[in-house]
Amino acid sequence: MPIPYSNKVIDHFLKPHNAGSMKDPDAVATEGSPACGDMVKLYLKVNPETKVIDDIKFESYGCASNIATASIITDIAKGKTIEEAKKVTWKSADKELGGLPPVKVHCAVLAVDSLHAAIDNYEQSHGLVKDPKPTTKEIVISRLKHVINPLTGFNIVKANMIDDVKVENGTVTVYTKLASDHQFAANIKEEIIERIEPLWDVKKVEVKFDG
Repeated sequence: MPIPYSNKVIDHFLKPHNAGSMKDPDAVATEGSPACGDMVKLYLKVNPETKVIDDIKFESYGCASNIATASIITDIAKGKTIEEAKKVTWKSADKELGGLPPVKVHCAVLAVDSLHAAIDNYEQSHGLVKDPKPTTKEIVISRLKHVINPLTGFNIVKANMIDDVKVENGTVTVYTKLASDHQFAANIKEEIIERIEPLWDVKKVEVKFDG
């Protein structure tokens, strides 16, 4: 049976571009979860004067399409301004790779979502959001819907793992139904902070465990 991937997909899978973590990034974003089969964590370094993406790195967990799309997205975005990078779509990644199997298109969507999330985090944390709205409980919960419980593959809101959220004087406190000794407590806490901390008016994020 022939491999359902283009030569370019295979090339980016075997020799991914811009792979690895980044020291002191200007923004970070994670989309997906190993529990769901695919995950992309993306790092940005942005020129503060020109707003050009000077450097971009990714870490990936998943299939050949996942790695290849993350690789090509970083190639496309590098050297662009953040405004230009916002216009990158999953279709542009798919086209650059010579087409993905229909069942793997979600990998291109995941990679682009991580890019857009990283850009949003950069703008939030650097005061570049136009007409910013104060952070509310609803905004926090919306962001928490992207934090995945590795045991089930569901987001922690859908999995009913959040007890309450309080926003007061720049401090966001997330009360979870998780025990502090839960095997993924540390990972989930890190992802919660990563999601909430970039918001423009948030000064501190606290995650509380149940017991």
